[in-house]
Amino acid sequence: MKKLFFLLFLMAQYTFGQVSNSEKFPVFPACQNTLDKDLENCFYNQIQDFVYSNFQIPDVVKQKEYKGKVIVLFEVDSTGTFKVQYVDAVYPQLAEESKRVFGALPKIEPATYNGKPTYTKYTMHIAIPLQSAADLANEKDKLYGSNHDAVLLKGESDEFENVENNYRKFSNPHLSSNLNIPFSHSFYSQFDDEMNQVGTNSHTGSKPFTYAEVSKYYDLNEAYKKLELNKASWLGRKIFNENLVAIQGKDYWFTMNPVLDLRMGKADPSTENYTFVNTRAIQIQGGLGSQFNFTASIFESQGVFADYYNRYAISIQPSGGNPAIIPGIGIAKKFKDTNFDFPSADANITYAPSKFFNLQLGYSRNFIGDGYRSLLQGDGASPYPFFKINTTFWKIKYTNTYMWLKDVRPTDVVLETKTYSTKFMANHYLSWNVSKKWNLGFFESVVWANTNDRGFDMSFVNPVIFFRSVEFSSSSKSGNAVLGLTTKLKWNNSVNFYGQFLLDEFALGDMKSGEKSWRNKYGYQIGAKYYNAFGVSSLLLQAEYNRVRPYTYAHSNPLTNYGHNNQSMGHNWGSNFNELTGIARYTRGRLFANAQVSVGVRGFDFDTVGDDLNYGSNIYKDYDDDRAFEKGVEIGQGNKTKMFIADFQAGYLVNPHTNLKVFGNIMYRSMSPEVDTVAIFKENTTWFSVGLRADVFNWYFDY
Repeated sequence: MKKLFFLLFLMAQYTFGQVSNSEKFPVFPACQNTLDKDLENCFYNQIQDFVYSNFQIPDVVKQKEYKGKVIVLFEVDSTGTFKVQYVDAVYPQLAEESKRVFGALPKIEPATYNGKPTYTKYTMHIAIPLQSAADLANEKDKLYGSNHDAVLLKGESDEFENVENNYRKFSNPHLSSNLNIPFSHSFYSQFDDEMNQVGTNSHTGSKPFTYAEVSKYYDLNEAYKKLELNKASWLGRKIFNENLVAIQGKDYWFTMNPVLDLRMGKADPSTENYTFVNTRAIQIQGGLGSQFNFTASIFESQGVFADYYNRYAISIQPSGGNPAIIPGIGIAKKFKDTNFDFPSADANITYAPSKFFNLQLGYSRNFIGDGYRSLLQGDGASPYPFFKINTTFWKIKYTNTYMWLKDVRPTDVVLETKTYSTKFMANHYLSWNVSKKWNLGFFESVVWANTNDRGFDMSFVNPVIFFRSVEFSSSSKSGNAVLGLTTKLKWNNSVNFYGQFLLDEFALGDMKSGEKSWRNKYGYQIGAKYYNAFGVSSLLLQAEYNRVRPYTYAHSNPLTNYGHNNQSMGHNWGSNFNELTGIARYTRGRLFANAQVSVGVRGFDFDTVGDDLNYGSNIYKDYDDDRAFEKGVEIGQGNKTKMFIADFQAGYLVNPHTNLKVFGNIMYRSMSPEVDTVAIFKENTTWFSVGLRADVFNWYFDY
């Protein structure tokens, strides 16, 4: 156990025995005229001789005639002072003596990194019986001869020692790696303007981005350095400036951080005394070479929310007894009668064999578009397994995504097998920079079910095939295909316009007739972003309008609708709505503030004894069953409901590497239906929260 603890401690301290070329070792007075490798050797020799001259072997060690090693982990801080971090020794007396001797070392010139004083950490092995630097050199000469690195004796190898000592100073290699940047609207807004400068060949419609994509246009490493606080202590640096664990070797790196979401609040009206979220997680990231990267996060959460959100989570509960599905997270269990327990996970393995290809195997969410919402593929649903191929060349980025989704309704299959039904989704998205100002994107997606043990239908695997033609050739019942179009215009470096068009089903004859047939299922989005608005640096203003007609995303077989875990894979509101959203985001150093206001109209089903018709808002209903209208279909039909949501948040960025924030927010939500029903009724909610959260994914509460 002691050895395991020491190993973990070493990891947490990211010790290193060699340093990069931009770092200079601490300098003893006797080493003033030495450079590079000689300076490193001189540094260690000076310590070795000081220990040899000052170390007093404890009596118990002499009596036992002990022979072995004491391992000392120590720091030379930015003032040149030696500080012992940890000692691994068989006898506590040896540990105490090691601390005493290192505490007596004189102050020296500190190490420098890019010419600036910095703290550095090292390990040293003290041999018992003691040896001087000359003794160690003679011992090596006897064993290996003068060529220590090339000559081996008695079949022994120095490979292990070389591996043990190939640590480097952690230089934030993840900030230029092929790893995905956790998708947060707030975080992405900090470099959105840089990626959308006129003339850039970036492709911002397929998210999340990789660090390598962003680093072409925005220096994340430099941005993090500007945010660094002057913290000399280990605890201060870990809380405010660094990863908790950060290890870098010659061709690998590794980080580990805790992820927290701890918030308390009060909602009115509410059946609960207070709202809360208690999330604890661990996030691991790493890279092997320049082509292979990985990340994994495991979340354990409990909580309870404002009444409207609790009701919505319960309304989409899965079959099998679990009380709810937390939107964007997953299936929840009951916790303390009225609260929820909702574990989750996120993972990704990335392999980039060349500059053209990026292959990803993950369990997470994806997003298509430049807006706050996406009609084509949003990130509001629970995480799911996927395989993604990003191909980038010339002025093209082509993204293929294959997903494994779940239908958790109480179907016959579920009741018989006690397992949820599996369905699959395949997307193609081609982003083309037509000119230095104009981007055009083409999207298609198909959803099909695992009926008759069909499994993953290879007909839809071809990365360039036209899904609609395959769906037609296999009969419309075999899959549910949708088409989409995206566009973005860079008016100038400050203003961008963007849009989406989604086509679920289209009948030209019905469109020409002007009778507003239910079959004309489509939606569109138009939006604009204003960077550094009115000359205020880091102020982003955004306006967006979304409109989706009734019955969009639904299908004649509810199993193959455009959803996962009872949530929409497109817009979070499903269909039969319009929505206008205005957003302001501002950052200044570590301070931030966000404001968002949405107004809209939604058409809900009444779901009463007197009216159980399908008005086209619930994408999990068969659009052929109890359809309210054949023609004259309009947005807001059914129980027309006016929505107003305002959300204001402000806070302080605690740690840039984990995007950990202290925040406070207040949200106001007004829902005004024409007719009050059991599920939909007039309600005005005010919800205030404060907390500490690592902002590593978008969690939407504007339902």
